[in-house]
Amino acid sequence: QVQLVESGGGLVQAGGSLRLSCTTSPSIFKIYPMAWYRQAPGKQRELVAGITRDGITNYVDSVKGRFTISRDSAKNTVYLQMNSLKPEDTAVYFCNADLRVRVLWGQGTQVTVSS
Repeated sequence: QVQLVESGGGLVQAGGSLRLSCTTSPSIFKIYPMAWYRQAPGKQRELVAGITRDGITNYVDSVKGRFTISRDSAKNTVYLQMNSLKPEDTAVYFCNADLRVRVLWGQGTQVTVSS
């Protein structure tokens, strides 16, 4: 069963942009907070951006002003618009849904930013 489906990763030059997408079921999307995490080689997984069902957002300091997390209720999709990408943004990005008693993870999508 695939509950979080991610797409949008790829290769981009520094300063470029990518948009990640995470599509889930209505039962999850309409109720639970969702987020994007990332994990670079040799580093711990970190929260990048989160969004509640009411649209309240939060970001890790390193991406503030560059990344935007948003929701599209018509498509049951959470997006991460990434602008002004830096090489240090290179990581596997994971979609996440916090069901309170259970946390769901997507399979991850690779983002690589060249200098």
